Amino acid sequence: MFDTPGFETPPILPGLIPFAGFSDAQAAVERLVEIYARNTAFLRNAFAEYAAGRFAKSQRVRAYYPAVRIQVRTYQGVDTRLSYGHVGEPGAYMTTVTQPALYFEYLKEQIGLLLKNHGVPVEIGESNMPIPLHFAFADGQYIEGTYADTPGDSLRDHFDVPDLEVTDDAIVNGTWQGRNGEPMPLAPFTAPRVDYSLHRLKHYTATDPQHFQNFVLFTNYQFYVDEFCQWARETLNQSEGGYTTLIEPGNMVTPRGPDAERSGRPPARMPQMPSYHLVRENHTGITLINIGVGPSNAKTITDHVAVLRPSAWLMLGHCAGLRTTQRLGDYVLAHGYVRQDHVLDDDLPIWVPVPPLAEIQVALEQAVAEVAGLSGWELKKIMRTGTVATIDNRNWELRDHRELAQRFSMSRAIALDMESATVAANGFRFRVPYGTLLCVSDKPLHGELKLPGMASDFYQTQVARHLHIGIRALEMLRDMPRERLHSRKLRSFIETAFK
Repeated sequence: MFDTPGFETPPILPGLIPFAGFSDAQAAVERLVEIYARNTAFLRNAFAEYAAGRFAKSQRVRAYYPAVRIQVRTYQGVDTRLSYGHVGEPGAYMTTVTQPALYFEYLKEQIGLLLKNHGVPVEIGESNMPIPLHFAFADGQYIEGTYADTPGDSLRDHFDVPDLEVTDDAIVNGTWQGRNGEPMPLAPFTAPRVDYSLHRLKHYTATDPQHFQNFVLFTNYQFYVDEFCQWARETLNQSEGGYTTLIEPGNMVTPRGPDAERSGRPPARMPQMPSYHLVRENHTGITLINIGVGPSNAKTITDHVAVLRPSAWLMLGHCAGLRTTQRLGDYVLAHGYVRQDHVLDDDLPIWVPVPPLAEIQVALEQAVAEVAGLSGWELKKIMRTGTVATIDNRNWELRDHRELAQRFSMSRAIALDMESATVAANGFRFRVPYGTLLCVSDKPLHGELKLPGMASDFYQTQVARHLHIGIRALEMLRDMPRERLHSRKLRSFIETAFK
């Protein structure tokens, strides 16, 4: 990607913006914005010329991502309670950056922590990583027109295109190995990896990345979506909670205030995993995503949401209760997982434990108590804490289930679903605080199936409360100091300084 092998003519580049030192985080991010805006505009303008047929056959164009780098020369001590915001040892560190305007506050915080904890300036300039043409178009930008590849001449002859060599999860998976003299990673993702996910998010959810909030709920039931939208509109109508707008698929907007009218049009076709965003200042609102069924969807959406660096995500779904003492409608607070989803085995081997996070567990339990009006011993009547097993076969009941039942018993599992362990495992892998609260909807091992029209009053009440418990838990987490929420339990031996 970097050497343009086989090309004799060097690419046309915008004028070099060399690295310069900054001791002010705001100014540093503003320089990132300046470099990115200039270089992506350069590529878009060049493509317009190409689409108009005004390119010579041998003409190539290239522009580079901006980058942040820092040189730390001492083993100076930092506050050991911190889980991010510092490097682990002396050396050179660098990360490429994309869409810095979208990440402005995040970058400002991360760079500010580096400056505070290490007392040396950061450097901002151009990297040697080319921006793929496809990723130079963001926020609805496009070129009106068409182009045609001709024999011996294609788009790749003139522009850089996405390269999987630099669009992977080697950094977060702990498998990154740099070349001799290459700076160590400063952030968990490269710019092309972030760009790839930002484009995928828009495709899968039908909303733009800038609308996503830092506190995320995953579900797979449409009536939870309906309830969320109804509650969001009522909240906005009453101007409560500091929320400002509701964004729905197609980027439809409902503003705050009584009798506010919704603007925009829904998409012609609903996306695979529609998202809904109750917006609050500084992205402190709540995003709800209907992820559908199965671990593949759960991995796909969390792979992409992770690049937005959310503060926490929770799975709210239904499950099979595995104990005779459970009732339909009981809640299950997961404190461990049996991972038989088979979608993350290569990225996070199943022998790696996915621990419960105290901050998340406490918030979920307190939210259940508050919404249900119960506490202490009485809370155990409607909620059980234990291990959740996640599998990839929705019709597991059709197999000889004796072996499965024995395995579940040995693991002490109390519930079974198809998404929770995947969501939690990817939270662990991406260092995003995670949690799971499920509602028992059937008990196949004990002959209790939830059939249409046969739900009890207790079950209906519990389901109605479920979403609001998740919302309340996220609000509690939002009120928690950020450095306390991001647990050191998610950090490995060698970590990036950026959250």
